[in-house]
Amino acid sequence: MAKIIINSDKCKGCLLCVSFCPKGLIKKSSSLNKRGLNFVEFSLSADCIGCMQCAVICPDCCIEVYK
Repeated sequence: MAKIIINSDKCKGCLLCVSFCPKGLIKKSSSLNKRGLNFVEFSLSADCIGCMQCAVICPDCCIEVYK
């Protein structure tokens, strides 16, 4: 299982990572960050394959993937 860390304060909620996650494990949060934007959050799951597509596509480098 991979570990995904999302910096919610930097996230602008563009949802690119949501679109690119092959397992659909990232979703838009109903909470707001310090900038008043809906950030994304990772559903803790053993289904994550650690493909890093979310981290690569993030324009603000908000996502870190650890295998």
